[in-house]
Amino acid sequence: MLAAVGTALWLGILTSISPCPLATNVAAMGFIGRRTGNARGAILTGLLYTAGRALAYAALGMILVGGLLAVPSVSAWLQENMNRLLGPVLIVTGLFLLEWISIGRGSGGRFSGWVQRRAEAMGLGAAFFLGVMFAMAFCPVSAALFFGSLLPLCLDTGSGFLLPLLYGIGTALPVLVFGLVLALAAGRVGQVFDKVTIIEKYARQVTGVIFLGVGVSFTLRYTLMLIH
Repeated sequence: MLAAVGTALWLGILTSISPCPLATNVAAMGFIGRRTGNARGAILTGLLYTAGRALAYAALGMILVGGLLAVPSVSAWLQENMNRLLGPVLIVTGLFLLEWISIGRGSGGRFSGWVQRRAEAMGLGAAFFLGVMFAMAFCPVSAALFFGSLLPLCLDTGSGFLLPLLYGIGTALPVLVFGLVLALAAGRVGQVFDKVTIIEKYARQVTGVIFLGVGVSFTLRYTLMLIH
C-alpha cells in the first residue's frame, strides 16, 4: 500500500508537469495572480484549487472503483484478469509518455477558456471551481495516466478514494508552489517554471521507459504466458 501511495502521488506530479495539464495549471495561476492581492491570499486560493482537483479525482475514483467492484461478476473477473490487462495498458501508457503515440487535444483549450470565463464571475470559491473543472478536462496524457495507470492500481488495492485524492494533490502542486513562491519572492516565479519545463521532459521519459518495460514484462508473463 505504501508503494501504491507513492505511485499515485508521483503519477499526479507527472501529470501536473505534462504540457496539457501544466497549461491548465498556468491558467489557474494567472487567475490567482489577477484576483489575489497578497501572498496569504495566493496560498489560500492555491489550497482551494488543490482541494477542488483532489476531491474531483477522489469522487471519480470512488464512482468507478466502487461501481466496478460492487458487481460480483465484474469484481471476480478483474481479480482474475487484472495482471493480464495491466501489461498492455502499461505499454500504451508508456508509449503516450514517450510521445510515440499522440492524439490531438481537440476542444480542451476551448473548454479551459470557458471555465476561466465562468470563474471570473465568482468569488473566492472560483479557485475550487477551477480545480474541479480542470481536473475533468482530460487530455491524452492525463487520461492515460489516470485511466491507464492509476485506476488499475486503485482496483488492485481496492482504494477508490485515497489514491485518487493523492493523485489530485500531485496534479495541483505547481499551483501550490506558485502560492509559496508569491509568499517568499514573486520574482522567482519565472525561474521555477523554467526548471519545471526542463524536469518534465526527463521525468516523463524515464517514467515512460519504466512503464514500457514493466508492461512488456507483465504482457510476456501474464498475458501471453511466455515466461514464468
